[in-house]
Amino acid sequence: MSDTYRDLFVSAADGLRLYARDYGPETAGALPVVCLSGLTRSSEDFHELAVALSRDAARPRRVLSLDYRGRGRSDWDKDWRNYDVKIELNDLLQVLTVAGIDKAVFVGTSRGGLITMVLSAARPTLIAGAVLNDIGPVLEARGLNRIRGYVGKLPTPRSMDEAVQILRQMSGSEFPAFTDDQWQALARVTWRESEGRLILNYDPNLMKTLEAADPEAPLPDLWPLFEGLKPFPVLIIRGEHSDLLSTETVQAMQDRHPRLTAITVPGQGHAPALDGDLTQTIKQFVLSVEKPT
Repeated sequence: MSDTYRDLFVSAADGLRLYARDYGPETAGALPVVCLSGLTRSSEDFHELAVALSRDAARPRRVLSLDYRGRGRSDWDKDWRNYDVKIELNDLLQVLTVAGIDKAVFVGTSRGGLITMVLSAARPTLIAGAVLNDIGPVLEARGLNRIRGYVGKLPTPRSMDEAVQILRQMSGSEFPAFTDDQWQALARVTWRESEGRLILNYDPNLMKTLEAADPEAPLPDLWPLFEGLKPFPVLIIRGEHSDLLSTETVQAMQDRHPRLTAITVPGQGHAPALDGDLTQTIKQFVLSVEKPT
C-alpha cells in the first residue's frame, strides 16, 4: 500500500492471483485511465503518469495500472505458454470487471498497445480512446530480435548502481536523452530485491514464448486489429530511435485513421518513458477524449 494508490488483487479465470495499482478516487465523474505495460514491465512504469492524472487539481480521475501474470506482483504461471496476449486480455477483462470500470482511455506501451488493439476487436464498448506507446500494426524484425536477445538473459546485478550500468551499456545508444533518474527508474522496474539480492521483476520463462516463435516466419498481419481502433481518438507516441515502430508505419496509421495524433519523443528508443512533458500531453489527450469537439 502507498499513499498514492491502493493495492488491488484479483483472481484470474484460472485462479492465478493478479495485481493492479489503483490510483485516485474510485467514484470520480472523470473518465478512468487503464495503463498496460510492455512485455517484461510492470505497473510501476506508469507511476508518474498515474499520480499526475489521479491528483489533477481540476479533474482528478481513477487510474488503474496492471501487472500481467508473471510480472511485478502478479503470480507467475506454472505453464509459460499462458504468457499469451489472448490470456492476458482475459485477465484484463477480469480486473476491469472487479474494479467496476466499463469505459476508459487505455494507455498501452508496446505489448500493452497490442492488447489494446485486441481489446478493440473483442470488447470495443470498453474503449473511449487509446494511447499507443511505440507500437503499431507492423512490428520491425530488428526490434523483435533485440528483445529476443535480452528477455530473461540479463546478468544479475549486485546492486542497483550495477543494474543501472547494465542497462546503460545495453540501451544507452537508444536513449541518449535519458537522465540518471530515468535510468534508475528503469532499473527498479527491471529488477527487484528479494532476500537480500536482486532478481528479475518478471518470470524468466517469458523468454520461452519468444524462443518458441519462428524468427523466419512472416509476422502476423495486425492491420485488421488496428482497424478496430478507428471509431476512437488515438494518440501514437514513437521514440525517435525506436527499432520496433517505424516512421513509415506511423505514417500509414495516420493515413488510415482520421482521428489519430502522432508525436515523436527525441532522444529515446523503444519505448519512451511516460514521464515529464509526456504526462501533460497524455493528460490533454484524455481531456480531449472526454470533451469531443
